[in-house]
Amino acid sequence: MSELKDKLKGLAKRVESLEGKIATEEATKTSIVMPFFQTLGYDVFNPSEFTPEYTADVGIKKGEKVDYAIMDNDMPVILIEAKSISEQLNKHDSQLFRYFGTTTAKFAILTNGIEYKFYTDLDEQNKMDSSPFFEFNLLDLKDSEIVELEKFKKDKFDLENIFSTASELKYTSKIKSLLTEIWDDPNDEFISFILAHVYEGRKTKNIINQFSPIVKQSLKQFINELVNKKLSAALNSTNDENNTDEENKQTENDSDETNAADVGIITTEEEIQGYAIAKIILSEIIEEDRIYYRDNKSYFNILLDDNIRKWVCRLGLDYNKKYIQFNDTDKTTVNIEKVSDLMIHKEKLKTVTASLIN
Repeated sequence: MSELKDKLKGLAKRVESLEGKIATEEATKTSIVMPFFQTLGYDVFNPSEFTPEYTADVGIKKGEKVDYAIMDNDMPVILIEAKSISEQLNKHDSQLFRYFGTTTAKFAILTNGIEYKFYTDLDEQNKMDSSPFFEFNLLDLKDSEIVELEKFKKDKFDLENIFSTASELKYTSKIKSLLTEIWDDPNDEFISFILAHVYEGRKTKNIINQFSPIVKQSLKQFINELVNKKLSAALNSTNDENNTDEENKQTENDSDETNAADVGIITTEEEIQGYAIAKIILSEIIEEDRIYYRDNKSYFNILLDDNIRKWVCRLGLDYNKKYIQFNDTDKTTVNIEKVSDLMIHKEKLKTVTASLIN
């Protein structure tokens, strides 16, 4: 997955730099959409594989064309409708819907170069579903989404395999959206469901209103406790590693990162907590044993491969002022209120780390 991830991240950076200069649908196609399908391994300049302006006649209307069709044995398997980067996609799915039923394609993709929506016919055969089973934003790609995109690579494309997981993807996405809504603002129905298990009296509107803030608070405490439990496990693991490696590390520090004991440096519990949070985040993209830390007087380093030249970020955790500095081109520094705010910058942390991996 790392190869595809690197390519997609590179494309995303390119799109961010070009976004303000792309003004038309054609520019969107040539500068973003075609390069995207190139990252999936398709030869976008081979019309027998990636056919532009594919004819998809609809009823008595002849000459209807979809922007692209990915072909297999001279038959379309994926239809692609591309719109300008500035357009919203929700008003264009009906056009793709018309094309879908006239071809042998099993999948359809609607995109404006940044947003991608994948459709199939789960609800009724040969009739495109009204909602996508998979969608993502190229500028905010998650690891789980890249895993799904792997299945659409040319060398891994298996129609039956993708179709069999499409239903699961569709409903997983819907469930996650529902949980997000409930987390942000639990509705009366959800609160009533909770009360049915914990409150024996009548669930009147007044009772639901009384319990609404309690349910919200309980949800937040529950999630926080889960996170803290995971952090505690990571901290225990970290302490074990430190006890084992401390003597070796003291002899390997660079001249500007000298022995902490000799210069009176004390690694605080808050700094170790920051390391544990970073370790949890970065374990999504690299092995945990590649993540280290080194402390000095001014800041707390989080490193890759115990190499001071590969510092990922620096944490300044003074009582009056806390910050994170990232090892990117601009050495971006952001102020934080507490060390757990590192979670807010999860994607930035992973992006910087990915640039240091070799």
